[in-house]
Amino acid sequence: MSAIHNTAIVEEGACLGADVRIGPYCFVGSGVVLGDGCELLSHAVVAGRTTIGPKTCIFPFASIGHRPQDLKYAGEPSTLGIGARCTIREGVTMNPGTTGGGMHTSVGDDCLFMANAHVAHDCVVGSNSILANNVMLAGHCRIGKFVILGGGCAVQQFVRIGDHAFVGGLSGLENDLIPYGMALGNRAYLAGLNIVGLKRRGFSREEMHDLRRAYRLLFADEGTLKERLEDVAAEFAQHRIVHEVLDFIRDGGERALCTPRNGQGQKL
Repeated sequence: MSAIHNTAIVEEGACLGADVRIGPYCFVGSGVVLGDGCELLSHAVVAGRTTIGPKTCIFPFASIGHRPQDLKYAGEPSTLGIGARCTIREGVTMNPGTTGGGMHTSVGDDCLFMANAHVAHDCVVGSNSILANNVMLAGHCRIGKFVILGGGCAVQQFVRIGDHAFVGGLSGLENDLIPYGMALGNRAYLAGLNIVGLKRRGFSREEMHDLRRAYRLLFADEGTLKERLEDVAAEFAQHRIVHEVLDFIRDGGERALCTPRNGQGQKL
């Protein structure tokens, strides 16, 4: 049975799953869908066309689903989708999509958004990712699975971050970060591989050794990036995680590639 505090406002049309708990002074808009077991602790606002998966918990003063911070937005029926078992802490803001980005913002399952993190319009955040306090995602960012963004870091619009990557606190990331990579600084540079994260995720010593060798070859000084990419692809033809990195680079995007400190951002 759901429990709704008598000071909360739930507009007609909102769809509430089983065992939803809505605390004091919360607001739930008419276009909102809350999955089974969701909890809004107090003073949380969920608006717009927002769908939230089961057992997600939203803390006080979070603002979820209000119109995007984009001057081109003209009231289009864009959406925000948040997965299951996410934790959304105090003051977090998440915006729906826009016509320029597919009309949808997406957050996966089992994510943690610490206090005052921001997810802008048309972002995609993969499952099991962590955004620490005051992390800022600009519009159209693509964040992979098991990504950790350190406190106060800022990610420029259209940047891609691959699976299992790590961005250090207070970094300013303006270029794409490869899967398993670690970026530090403002402006951020590629500082190596996220070895701590790989160990925590249970990658084998052999996998990490292969990834290290591939990394050194990819970001060597000799030849062009395209030539090095082809060489690594040939040498590591049977190595799945190496090819995840290669595919990420080949796919490209709006931004250049985040590279080590002595290099500039590179495109193929």
